[in-house]
Amino acid sequence: MHIARLRALPSLAAALALGACVTVAPDTSPRPEIREDLPPPEPSAESIAFRNYYQSVQAQLIANGLLRTDGGGPDTPFSARQLAANFERIALYDEYTFENGRFVERQTPARLRRWSAPVRLQAHFGPSVDDTQRAEDRSVLSTYATRLARATGHPVRSVNTVGNFHVLYMSTDALASSGPLLRELVPGISDATVREIENLGRFTFCSVYAFNEPGSSTYVAAIAVIRDEHPDLLRRSCVHEEVAQGLGLPNDSPAARPSIFNDDEEFALLTRHDELLLQMLYDDRLPLGLAPDEAPGTITALAEELLGGPS
Repeated sequence: MHIARLRALPSLAAALALGACVTVAPDTSPRPEIREDLPPPEPSAESIAFRNYYQSVQAQLIANGLLRTDGGGPDTPFSARQLAANFERIALYDEYTFENGRFVERQTPARLRRWSAPVRLQAHFGPSVDDTQRAEDRSVLSTYATRLARATGHPVRSVNTVGNFHVLYMSTDALASSGPLLRELVPGISDATVREIENLGRFTFCSVYAFNEPGSSTYVAAIAVIRDEHPDLLRRSCVHEEVAQGLGLPNDSPAARPSIFNDDEEFALLTRHDELLLQMLYDDRLPLGLAPDEAPGTITALAEELLGGPS
């Protein structure tokens, strides 16, 4: 079953492939913390329908042997050649492009982008998320941050304030009025991106948007959207995929296995294959701004090094 997830990565630089042309660099000065202590409102009929739909989707996927949490095994071998090909397709192509004021699904070549500054993951909650769920979400995010730091060799941690990678846990009701929060978290965010987030359709399960300054391939801010209507495993799956993609793996590939970067939904959580992609992404031997045709030999050599030789 195909699940459409918007994972476009709009840029603050006009030169990048997605063409979201905003020339205002994000303000990185400390900002007051957003109030998140409002009483939970009654969910709308749309939000209730979304919750019921996602619960049925999760149940169907699990019944079909999908949303695996084992990370793969003897049934999912992969070679250095496959790892290199998957890295090129996932790290050096965009899944979406910005066209006529909206994001359109069309794979296009891209340059390698990643973070240079430490990544600070900060959770933000809509009023529908109760205290128990907030504690669980923070725990999952913190544990995942530790795993990502280990995989990339790059500083990644969860924080309570002054984050630069914002993870929004919100219902469709909260997203519809999230514009002021989005503009506070990422000053200079485009109106088109705000509209996309405020109006995510039911088939967009989760999304991530990463931002870089003009003329740079270095990410300086990101926003991931995790729907509060999701049941437990889909919720964790969205966190794993969107945060990893926001580190610099913007595309999917039907050839990637075992991997969360594959729309077949076979795997719910980051796999060993995906950890290797992240390790390659943050290897200094692959320079920022690398194009798909510029270093195939280096990509192959890294994959062979990680898997102990050519195969």
